[in-house]
Formats: sequence, C-alpha cells, structure tokens
Amino acid sequence: QVQLVESGGGLVQAGGSLRLTCAASGRLFNTYDMGWFRQAPGKEREFVSGIDYIGGSTVYADSVKGRFTISRDNAKNMMYLHLNSLKPEDTAVYYCARGPYLQRSPEFFDSWGQGTQVTVSS
Repeated sequence: QVQLVESGGGLVQAGGSLRLTCAASGRLFNTYDMGWFRQAPGKEREFVSGIDYIGGSTVYADSVKGRFTISRDNAKNMMYLHLNSLKPEDTAVYYCARGPYLQRSPEFFDSWGQGTQVTVSS
C-alpha cells in the first residue's frame, strides 16, 4: 500500500486557478500510474485525469480537457493537478489515487488520499 496526501484545495472565484498536490509515501512512486478523481455532493466519484508512471502520457475527462493539467515529479514523490478557468461545476472533493491511468472507473484504483475540497464561487 502507498499513502497519499492531497493538499492545495480552497475557495476560488469562477475563472480562477488552483494547484493541487498529491504527496506519496514509499520508494516506488516512479513505478506506478496515478490519477485524479473528484466527487461533488450527491454525485458519484468521477475520473478527472490520469498520468502514466513516467509522466509521459496523460488523459483527461472531456469536462476538464484544456483547462486542467496533470503532472508528476518522481524525484519528489509528488503529483500535481493545475486547475485553470475554474467553473462552479468544478466544485468537489478532489482525490488522488494509484491505478492504471487509462482506466476511468474508481474500482481499478487501490490507494486513495483523504481528498481536498475545491469550491468555485460564481
């Protein structure tokens, strides 16, 4: 198991930006793919973005494509999600997770952080 800790959430106005950070424990961070998910109140957890273990391949949900950017720094055991042009519908708890980056269902991810709240006001 790997321990994951998210940070960087907050309250931002529509059109604003945030950077989320996911810190991972252990020495094998550079051997596994990672992803970001989000969950809004009353809704199911949904895929946001994924990145392969090297950081060379990324995928995005259509709803965030062109606005969000995923990246990772394997030397620091960190993954990031840059959120730009935020909309009120982006309001959710954002989670990082370990799992195959091309899979979009949460069931394929085996380690999760506690989440960080992102709230976008209109």
